[in-house]
Amino acid sequence: MRKQGTLTQAEMQVMNILWSRPGMKGTIADILEGYGDKKPAYTTVATFMKILLNKGFVGFEKMKGTKTQCYYPLLSKEDYTRQVLDGVKDDLFGGSFSSLVRFFVKEERISERELRDMLDIVERQDTVE
Repeated sequence: MRKQGTLTQAEMQVMNILWSRPGMKGTIADILEGYGDKKPAYTTVATFMKILLNKGFVGFEKMKGTKTQCYYPLLSKEDYTRQVLDGVKDDLFGGSFSSLVRFFVKEERISERELRDMLDIVERQDTVE
């Protein structure tokens, strides 16, 4: 898969709305509904969609009999998360996952309980393989 780069906060908000929609598809009007009470202008979302198209994060199909475009993500939230975290690990921690975890432990951004939970996951994964 081609590395697309990262999303801005505003682009991430649009992608989260798309990822949460039934079938992960939606028109600009559908995406606007996902904003709740603080909706940006229709043209703002249209601009975001154009940017996301150019960056390779979304595709679209025309709805039958209309000019309306229905957008859909070209990668899953999990794939995007993996891509971003791999980039952070490689760019900031020399590719070392243990250095990344040490950083979070040192900065007290991960609790002992969370570390135990992570070890449990690793141990369960080892027994499956």
